Amino acid sequence: MIIVSSCLCGINCRYDGSNNLDTRVLKLLNEGKALPVCPEQLGGLATPREPCEILNGSGLDVIEGKATIIGAKNNDITSSFLKGAYETLKIAEGIGATTAILKARSPSCGVSKIYDGTFSSTLRPGNGVAAELLLSKGIKVFTEEDLEDIKL
Repeated sequence: MIIVSSCLCGINCRYDGSNNLDTRVLKLLNEGKALPVCPEQLGGLATPREPCEILNGSGLDVIEGKATIIGAKNNDITSSFLKGAYETLKIAEGIGATTAILKARSPSCGVSKIYDGTFSSTLRPGNGVAAELLLSKGIKVFTEEDLEDIKL
């Protein structure tokens, strides 16, 4: 079983209330091969919500208490992102997921590149909080941008 970002299945859970439908991911869901999760909603954040970015680090730094996640209005919402990441991990372990397909560049789900915390659309190296936590537990994590390169 694969866990996938809910927004990639067409569920309107993005920060702005929309989705990032990817028909390849939706096909996995329709075939019963995937379970959708939204770490941000699992952390208790509403939809819609203000955009968020990791300030001064990456998902690993957030997990280690060295960085924070801030909203565009400069409020600290780190605890919600951490809660959502751990809830996502609990679901992944509960269904025996070995693979995740998550939304690129997200402060929760991004893999390899995330926004830098300045809300200027500048990318930096790093993973989102949920992606980092899943990787640390041996779950292979990809984004929708990697689907051409992986075999499912």
